Amino acid sequence: MVKTDWLLVILLGLVFLSLEGAEGRKERILGGSPYELAYSAINCRKHSASIKDFGGIGDGKTLNTKAFQKAVNQLSKYASDGGAQLVIPAGHWLTGSFNLTSHFTLFLHKDAVLLASQEINQWPVIDPLPSYGHGRDAPGGRYISLIFGTNLTDVIITGENGTIDGQGALWWQQFHMNKLKYTRPYLIELMHSNKIQISNLTLLNSPSWNIHPVYSSNIIIQGITILAPVTSPNTDGIDPDSCTNIKLEDSYIVSGDDCVAVKSGWDEYGIKYGKPTSHLIIKRLTCISPYSAAIALGSEMSGGIQDVRIQDITAIQTESGIRIKTGVGRGGYVKDIYVKGMKLHTMKWVFWMTGNYGSHADTHWDPKALPEIKGINYRDVVAENVSMAGQLDGISGDPFTGICMSNVTIGLAKKSKKNPWVCTNIEGISSSVQPPPCKLLADQGPKKSGMCDFPTESLPIDSIEMQRCSYRLNL
Repeated sequence: MVKTDWLLVILLGLVFLSLEGAEGRKERILGGSPYELAYSAINCRKHSASIKDFGGIGDGKTLNTKAFQKAVNQLSKYASDGGAQLVIPAGHWLTGSFNLTSHFTLFLHKDAVLLASQEINQWPVIDPLPSYGHGRDAPGGRYISLIFGTNLTDVIITGENGTIDGQGALWWQQFHMNKLKYTRPYLIELMHSNKIQISNLTLLNSPSWNIHPVYSSNIIIQGITILAPVTSPNTDGIDPDSCTNIKLEDSYIVSGDDCVAVKSGWDEYGIKYGKPTSHLIIKRLTCISPYSAAIALGSEMSGGIQDVRIQDITAIQTESGIRIKTGVGRGGYVKDIYVKGMKLHTMKWVFWMTGNYGSHADTHWDPKALPEIKGINYRDVVAENVSMAGQLDGISGDPFTGICMSNVTIGLAKKSKKNPWVCTNIEGISSSVQPPPCKLLADQGPKKSGMCDFPTESLPIDSIEMQRCSYRLNL
């Protein structure tokens, strides 16, 4: 009987282990308190570990750069065996820059805070992006991002709205005093990578741009909160750059620059590199940025921007809704842009296009490299307390064409501009737009109020199915 009981226990144990392996979702970490964890992801992981397992100390004072890199290096061994997850428990985890690996998840507990080190030696200098030629703040290289990766596949950065704090005030001060030798770091940058998820995080006080996927594809960014002082320099929220198949949704951004800036390289370097940003979905975004745009296309757009679908955007106390920025020397194109459903309050401009954006990578830009701007569609826009309805300025001899506006209602502020529209070097049509637009947007009458295109077919990024991942951990 005793022997039979032991056999039963062993069999039950084997069944339990096989179920655990079949689910491929549950790994136990020795020590700490039990913790149940569940979230949606493009992939779940077979293996899990805590940063504490690699010597991490979350007291806000101990530098954990070596612990993070050791953890990633060790967990990279599981890339071909179901992948691995690194969990950051509650605490304040001071760290310099560290690199990620493939088939890997970085997960932040709701009370976890990653604190970016303010020691410059914790930020190695890397080469400038080839599509930019040199750094944005200074010629030459750039400081590597806090969380960085290149040539990766299947990377997830997520959490329970845990926090990544860039502690950017020191960098902003150095920028304003012209003391930077290299371009400031970003919080998250993934290069030459495929299958990326960045979700359910709060990002604070980035030294410069917050999230920068570049030369990458199949990217989902959702549930992100980004906060920075509205006077902080160049703290763009999310900047997809020479990427394809991207979905950006359900995010809230307060920043000192564009909440979202779509890019593809700078002047002759971007033209030569020739990698566009395309097939981009942006929806359910809320933005506050008094000195910049809710969504900018450019100004670094020399590799091209095409097929951008923007829907259900809210902007409050923001300089402009959608802004297209380009200029002579940029080359490239911005075309097939679709905007549907914007609610705007207290804006300087609703629509803003400029063909005279003057910043250049260097003195070697080509004055014959003219951008092509065409097929820009806006519909179902409501705005209140606006200083100016639209400032639309193309380029002499290179007009912006195929502009369409329909079902637009703009309430002007008491101290609004006398002329709500200024249009030069553009061509387009309009229907049911108030106040009535400039004559270069030829009125088609109220019966055409739904005329501006918005695609109904799905994009490849929509076909990615999220998995429900669950883990039982001891933290």
